[in-house]
Amino acid sequence: MQLITNPRAIEEQSMRIIEDHLPDLARLPAGERAIVKRVVHTTGDLSCAQLMRFHPRAVESGLSALRAGKPILTDVNMVRSGLIKDRLAALGVAVDCLINHPEVVTRARARGTTRAMVAMELGAPKIEGGIIAIGNAPTALFTLCRLISTGQAKPALVVGTPVGFVGAAESKEELISLDIPYITITGTRGGSTIAAAVINAFLLMA
Repeated sequence: MQLITNPRAIEEQSMRIIEDHLPDLARLPAGERAIVKRVVHTTGDLSCAQLMRFHPRAVESGLSALRAGKPILTDVNMVRSGLIKDRLAALGVAVDCLINHPEVVTRARARGTTRAMVAMELGAPKIEGGIIAIGNAPTALFTLCRLISTGQAKPALVVGTPVGFVGAAESKEELISLDIPYITITGTRGGSTIAAAVINAFLLMA
């Protein structure tokens, strides 16, 4: 095979290959299609397309939040690190992650719970109208769902893709049950790269 070295050409060919292998993507609305393609491209896993779930208002809500310069909160720094910096800057969007905040560390140690839970308790109520992206910790998503259910957190969009075999699938099922715009991937699959891919798709569209 001929080696392609141009980054744009590599991405364009990757997207064409994804479209060739997943012709049903053409049936999706343009925004959802762009997000699914970005996730498949990031993971190299065509089967992810069948696992993605979207609230009907997810794309509209996410784009509106970014275009209004609303902030993003992530559960772990890996999600934040994976976002397209120049797009964030162009939109005036700040990204925060409290997982290593001293108060979070202290409270989590005292309570014997995960830092992700405490970070979400402290950060989510401040992100009204913004986007919360959880790519790693099911405990963070469970906590966020509780905060939303009790009216303590009001994000415009939740990207919930925690990964693993303990609580990941269940936390995403709880997210889907809420009346709030969300994007998730069902089951045990997920991860920070998927959460970042979803946000990056929004940044490229916005």
